[in-house]
Amino acid sequence: MGNFIWQLGPGLTLGSLVFGYLLGSIPFGLILTRMAGLGDVRAIGSGNIGATNVLRTGNKKLAAATLLLDALKGTAAAAIASRWGIEAGIAAGFAAFLGHLFPIWLGFKGGKGIATYIGVLLGLVPVMVLVFAGVWLVVAKFSRYSSLSALVATLVVPVVLLATGHGEIGLLFVVMTIITWIKHRANIQRLLAGTESRIGEKG
Repeated sequence: MGNFIWQLGPGLTLGSLVFGYLLGSIPFGLILTRMAGLGDVRAIGSGNIGATNVLRTGNKKLAAATLLLDALKGTAAAAIASRWGIEAGIAAGFAAFLGHLFPIWLGFKGGKGIATYIGVLLGLVPVMVLVFAGVWLVVAKFSRYSSLSALVATLVVPVVLLATGHGEIGLLFVVMTIITWIKHRANIQRLLAGTESRIGEKG
């Protein structure tokens, strides 16, 4: 981050971080479920505000809208800030990711970050979304675990980014992947125990 401050200047760095965080912290899952008259999504399932928990309301369209909006807030943060340089885009994208995970409005208890992770990727290196999707589909086909598919995809993305010369962005996604795995520790424990729900299963 010190290198970013040197390249951007403290003002632009702070502006990028604040802009990204505010976008990322918009709790679309909570907002949409309340607007639909379904109450507080944090009171059901895992208590998470992300699309997976919104799906537990039984409203697939609402879950899809949550997934899309949680992704697009990451895309918007990274793409808009990138107009002032890739470093600004990286800072804003990372802040949007953190905003989704730790929104100040909800006591810093947010989602798990996969949708926003993909959104930031789309905003910085759009073609890499195809890599993420390809890995997800292959793993999902053989395992039928959505969480495992996403976790494996987050491992592959930074490796490919670094291997193809996207140094700074690759390092960003190394950090984001580590945080994503930490946020998914309960899923990892269930995967190891064989109790994680498979795609198509209820509960």
